[in-house]
Amino acid sequence: MVYSELPADAGSVGRGVKLFVQRMANDSLVAWAFDGVDEDALHRHALAFVVAALGGPDLYLGRELRSVHERLGLGNEHFDAAVEHLIGSLREAGISDGVLDDLAIRLEPLRAQIVSG
Repeated sequence: MVYSELPADAGSVGRGVKLFVQRMANDSLVAWAFDGVDEDALHRHALAFVVAALGGPDLYLGRELRSVHERLGLGNEHFDAAVEHLIGSLREAGISDGVLDDLAIRLEPLRAQIVSG
């Protein structure tokens, strides 16, 4: 199975990722980074990424995080906002705090690949 074959609604994680994409699109701090990005493709990529980050199968077949984000010149404030939106969205979708605490720990090492500005 490849990331594009993940069901559009993969339970609580799928609902959380959908909320995450919506929150990011509505946050003026980070929304500009998604101008011209296909929202359905973004949702599929984000869902595959989150499933893997939660310890599920690694179905993400997109470009490396650094190459995707370096042209954007993102700073720590952008990374922090994204993590906050992701954790909040997954919490709202019913993911437990223990799982979210573990996810936050797993995301922190990615800061160096995403932040360049």
